[in-house]
Amino acid sequence: MLTESGRVVGIEPDGLWVETIRRSTCGSCAAQKGCGHGLLNRVSEGKRGYIRVLPGEHPIDHYRIDDQVQISIPEEVILRGSIIAYVLPLLTLLAGALAAVNWLPGSEDLLAACGAVVGLALGYALVRWHGVRHRRDPAFQPVLRGVVDTATDAVTLR
Repeated sequence: MLTESGRVVGIEPDGLWVETIRRSTCGSCAAQKGCGHGLLNRVSEGKRGYIRVLPGEHPIDHYRIDDQVQISIPEEVILRGSIIAYVLPLLTLLAGALAAVNWLPGSEDLLAACGAVVGLALGYALVRWHGVRHRRDPAFQPVLRGVVDTATDAVTLR
């Protein structure tokens, strides 16, 4: 379970909006200078992000605006999402290039390039379809774990 802390900035009937501050963990990584993620984090570090979270086991009545809360999301959701977002378009790109070269007559290089573009577009369309289809799926949503007691840093419920 991956956890993050944040502040409640909005309350809806079926969820809450939580503001988080992006923090980089690049200081403890061995590949600090050779990683593109580290460069992107330096640009966006300290910026605020807003996440819609489900209330979890507790009713929304327990939370108020400006509460410090802890949210979590299962690691398998992050892994599955990464595979869908990165690997699926790559596979459809390669499949489009191979299909165009093997099934259509003409210049192989031009067909491979056109097939790759069509396959990549199909991959992006599939990723978008997956995102829309699972937008409200509770299994893919971050969940509130509770209110953080600022004196003890313990997650509690009121």
